[in-house]
Amino acid sequence: MGVSAPEGQGQRMALTAMVVAVIVVFSLMPMLRLLQEIVLPGGHFSLAAVGKGLGDPVVWRATMNSLVVGLGGTALALVLGVLVAFIVGLTDIRMTQALVLCFVTPLMIAPQVTALAWLQLFGPSSALLHLFGIAPPLGTPNPLYSAGGIMALLGIQYSPLVFLVVRAGMRRLPRELVEAAKASGAGPFRVAGTIILPLMTPVIVGAAALTFVSCVGNFGIPAFLGIPANYLVLPTLIFQRLAGGGPAVLSDVAFLSVIIGVIAMAGIFLQDFYSRRRDFRITTASLPPEPYALGRWRLPLELSMIALIAVILVLPICGLLMTSLVRGYGVMLTADTITLDNYRFILFEHAASRRAFLNSFSLSIAVAIFAVFVAVPVGYVIAWGKARWIKWLSVSVELPYALPGVVLAIASLLLFLKPLPVLGVQLYNTVWIILFAYLARFLVLSVRPTVNAYAQIDRSLEEAAEVAGARLFTRLSTIVFPLVAPAAIAGGILVFMTALSELTVSALLWSSGAETLGVVIFSFEQGGDSKYASALSAVVVAITFLMMLGVNLFARKLPSGVLPWRD
Repeated sequence: MGVSAPEGQGQRMALTAMVVAVIVVFSLMPMLRLLQEIVLPGGHFSLAAVGKGLGDPVVWRATMNSLVVGLGGTALALVLGVLVAFIVGLTDIRMTQALVLCFVTPLMIAPQVTALAWLQLFGPSSALLHLFGIAPPLGTPNPLYSAGGIMALLGIQYSPLVFLVVRAGMRRLPRELVEAAKASGAGPFRVAGTIILPLMTPVIVGAAALTFVSCVGNFGIPAFLGIPANYLVLPTLIFQRLAGGGPAVLSDVAFLSVIIGVIAMAGIFLQDFYSRRRDFRITTASLPPEPYALGRWRLPLELSMIALIAVILVLPICGLLMTSLVRGYGVMLTADTITLDNYRFILFEHAASRRAFLNSFSLSIAVAIFAVFVAVPVGYVIAWGKARWIKWLSVSVELPYALPGVVLAIASLLLFLKPLPVLGVQLYNTVWIILFAYLARFLVLSVRPTVNAYAQIDRSLEEAAEVAGARLFTRLSTIVFPLVAPAAIAGGILVFMTALSELTVSALLWSSGAETLGVVIFSFEQGGDSKYASALSAVVVAITFLMMLGVNLFARKLPSGVLPWRD
């Protein structure tokens, strides 16, 4: 006998209530607490924090700097990302899977590691430049300590994001229009300029908005490159003021984090406004366009792509590795000076590094497991829910990730500054507050591929089980979960890689004994111990890349679109 309609409806309502509760706790409560601190500090209406922030010239300067590096980094990321997407998506170059994997890798590496790698490549202590005898004299300022350096690295960090968004959009291009243009005698550049670019405009604008939000909220790159040059952006200004003032300045930094959020949301709203003003709809849907045969230009273009990968990935990683193998600042790497002492120190001797490995791995594993199991019911409600308000659940899940990480960090501090009501448990100044922030921020990375997997499976199996009398939670565990598990697990792996060396959130939430890998790398570099920071960063890069390669082995068994670097 099948499940009765009232009983089935009650089970679905219970599941929806559970999903809503999770989203309220991890998405809405922190943001509401942030807003409360700004307008209702201590329970009384006051705009003192707003007035103080608006009257502070340092805040205005940091805001302007954030806009400058955000726009500059976005512009560079657009140029690189769109160019590579067009080359990979529209031509017959070879080795596309390997090229895409390498091009996307900088996005999977923590920003502070990217910054450190480039600093070790160009600085006067560069072991690589010393090897060729072209290193600047010791004491020479690193050229990356500037607004230009920040914009350049932000562009390199997020050009893969643009590439992934644009490449996904190109798969929906109408083949008929492109083939008709070719038949009319239009060359590849004319087709790209008159057909492909106009049709891809909303996708490119959307990629620009996502990239701008990421650039404005980035902490690692401006911290490594901007703080030494006294070039402050809003995330680094918040870090400095919170480090110097503690909980007493929470209202002030809460307002600063809202400014970041407003800038980020303004970019998204501008993108939406622009897209609504023009009609980009297409009347056909077919296979992607046939790639252009490059002929004699294929090898030069492939070599150019390899050179690009060498510049944005191989050279900085080589600089990082070489610095991690020398005994001290400015020492040339030779057979006599090469050493593994730096690795021995960070792996076995330095107490904070050992704690950071334990904390980061524990946090990343916990968040990944949570994300996998929560993504299944959340994805079920979002993908198969029919109520009009379901779409707002999807928006709420994405909110902590869409907004800059510093916003969530300040919101979490405010939410857990006092012990939990009733329980009396204190999360502030413990590793548990970092866990909460990670759970809130990275849940969407598993929910997105899971929702995509729901869209690709046939619901008739689940409906047949319902007719046969299986309860909702039985169907979820025995039928639905096995079907979407590959996508959910792949999303969990992305969560693990992202959380492993995260810095933006943990830099504001860590305490003694609760260090993470990102925090220790930052502390080493700030303390002048670049060789230890490089060694620790090299270990993180190796773990990340090996995990990407490992997941890649099972890519054929995963639904389409789950792994960003695979078709």
